[in-house]
Amino acid sequence: MESYVRTIRSLVGKQRIFVPGVRALIVNGQGEVLLQHRLDTGCWGLPGGSVELGETALDALKREVLEETGLNVLSAEPMALYSGPQQSFAYPNGDEVQCFAMAFIIRDWEGTPRPDGIEGSQLRFWPRGGLPGNLAHVHIETLSDLERYQGRFILSGGSGQTDGR
Repeated sequence: MESYVRTIRSLVGKQRIFVPGVRALIVNGQGEVLLQHRLDTGCWGLPGGSVELGETALDALKREVLEETGLNVLSAEPMALYSGPQQSFAYPNGDEVQCFAMAFIIRDWEGTPRPDGIEGSQLRFWPRGGLPGNLAHVHIETLSDLERYQGRFILSGGSGQTDGR
C-alpha cells in the first residue's frame, strides 16, 4: 500500500503538510534512552514516524519501532502530545511538514536494537544527562519532557507546555 504521506506529496509537492505521527522513548533498565543517528539529516533522534490510514497510534508506534530498531514493543505508555508551529521542519529534500505527534514511553520490549540502514545508521542508548548535541530539534522538547514526566499526560503547544488536567 502506498504511504499516506507519499500520496499527499504527489498532490501538493514540497509545501508544508500536516502529519500525524508517533515518537518512541525507549528506556532501558539503566534509564538511558535509545536514539538513532538519522541518515537523511545527520542528527540523532527518536525512533518514530507517521501514522498511516487505517492505523491506530499504537499500531504505528509498534510498526515504526520494529522497522527502525528491530525491537518488538510489548507495552507503551502515552506521555505527551506535540503540536503547533514549533513542530515544523523541512527534510533535506525540501519536503516541509508540521507534526502532530504522540510520544510514548517504552520500557518493555523484545529483541536487540539494530539500525535499519535506511533511516538510521546507528542506534545507541544514551544517558539522559549526556545526550548528543546534534539532536533533531523537534525531539529536544520530547526528551526534556521525559525528565519531568511524573505520570500525568503532557500537552505541548505553541505558547508553552501544560499538563493535561
